[in-house]
Amino acid sequence: MEERLKTGTTTVGIKCKDGVVLAADKRATAGTMIVDKRADKVHAINDDFAVTIAGGVSDAQLLIKLIKAELKLKEVRTNKKPSAKEAANLLGGLLYSNIRRPSMIPGIAHFLLGGKDKEGVHLYDLFPDGSVTLIRDFVSSGSGSVFALGVLETQYKPEITTAEAVKLAVKAVNTALQRDSCSGNGIDVIVVNDKEVKMVMQKELEISL
Repeated sequence: MEERLKTGTTTVGIKCKDGVVLAADKRATAGTMIVDKRADKVHAINDDFAVTIAGGVSDAQLLIKLIKAELKLKEVRTNKKPSAKEAANLLGGLLYSNIRRPSMIPGIAHFLLGGKDKEGVHLYDLFPDGSVTLIRDFVSSGSGSVFALGVLETQYKPEITTAEAVKLAVKAVNTALQRDSCSGNGIDVIVVNDKEVKMVMQKELEISL
């Protein structure tokens, strides 16, 4: 069962001086089998937040639906938009409950969340255990993260712009695509700044870069 549940992904989050860049590959796997070559692993939650996903697809899809609903409910109840910290904590609580719910199949999902609020633009790492970590530079998740992190460690700079970070994110994911067999088939990139959440790249590849 553990072998069948193994999945692969490469996601990247980069904090910039003018926003946040989120990127991921497009390959979905089940063990050694490629089950989807056009998987969406970067999702806009609403006008203020976006996430990347890694782990079990069913868990990630359900949690995205739940966080969309929770954020809308919170906005209706409080008559104001949730802050990035509130959104991260809401999703962290959902992850905490998800992995601790008794099940024949473990609920494992890893999110990177980029969001904007009155205080600026923020990047969070939401681990499958429900922990919430504010990221001040960069982060990567999934089976290809070790390769992506090597690129980010050497080329990230604190004053990086979103335009520069898009190129760096693509390079980091591309490096993982060349070495991690569970990552591949394309790259999606979203930029979150103080004005919008925008998909800036959707590139499909028939073969790994």
